[in-house]
Amino acid sequence: MRSFTQLLAGAALALGLVSGAPAQAGQTFDAIKARGTLICGVNVGVAGFSLPDSQGTWRGMDADLCRGLAAAMFGDPAKVRFVPLTAVQRFTALQSGEIDVLIRQTTLTMSRDTSLGLRMVTVNLYDGHGFMVRRDANVTDPKGMDGMTICLSPGTTNELVTADWFRTNNLRFTPLLQERMQDNATSLQAGRCDAIGTDATQLAALRSQFQQPGNYVILPERFSKEPYGPVVRRDDQEWFDVVRWTVSALIQAEELGVNSTNLEAMKSSPNPDIRRLVGVDPLLGNALKLDPAWAVNVIKAIGNYGELFERHLGPKTAIGLDRG
Repeated sequence: MRSFTQLLAGAALALGLVSGAPAQAGQTFDAIKARGTLICGVNVGVAGFSLPDSQGTWRGMDADLCRGLAAAMFGDPAKVRFVPLTAVQRFTALQSGEIDVLIRQTTLTMSRDTSLGLRMVTVNLYDGHGFMVRRDANVTDPKGMDGMTICLSPGTTNELVTADWFRTNNLRFTPLLQERMQDNATSLQAGRCDAIGTDATQLAALRSQFQQPGNYVILPERFSKEPYGPVVRRDDQEWFDVVRWTVSALIQAEELGVNSTNLEAMKSSPNPDIRRLVGVDPLLGNALKLDPAWAVNVIKAIGNYGELFERHLGPKTAIGLDRG
């Protein structure tokens, strides 16, 4: 199996980039460079993914991926503006050019990739649809949810998965549709709905913020495969490449043992994959029309994939997720 750096290097060679032929940038890439700031669409507020802290600074895995892209483009993770978006708003904001990239717990699906004028880029996290219920409901099996009112966000795969599963099992439910997941959380705690249906990571994130999290149970069953990833417009293959290979670089860095604390030492590694990743060999940066140190800048800013996951979602966080 070929490594990430071998795959990207092969693409660069095929394009003649080694000989100095310039990469042709598209309108999004050029607009971001000219503006000097990346505009990144994120969730309006889900712990572990994108949630402003008490100082108004966006925290979470998605927020840091936005910073990583800014570091790749400009060498500075601070050159990013966050635009909070609901599930209903997210695709329109990207289509209209309000944002450059959407990194907002978005499931990559064929219908979205082929019908919206957008490109689903690559998977950065696998999740699955689940349900959270009140503990005093004494529900241990999803089939015990017959007749419940379930809080859902419209325009999500979760709305469809819930309807399909209840229909398949000849069960009834009443949907309570609200755009903001925080509104769903408030409704569950207030008794306006009996359960929330969404991806398991979001359920864990929501529960971590409840005043009495022990009063709520996330049922263990998963009813879908939800591959999350960034989304861009179909107007710029070069920008698509930057987003795709930046995420891939984080994963490859973890596999190669490159992290935010050993970058300088890794520059003297004899391993050609490591040397390409850390910019000693400038081939990868040239292929993306970026600085040779683009991946170093990303890893320095947000860590490799393992560091990113553990910092925001891992067992030592309030979310408390194990790597799957």
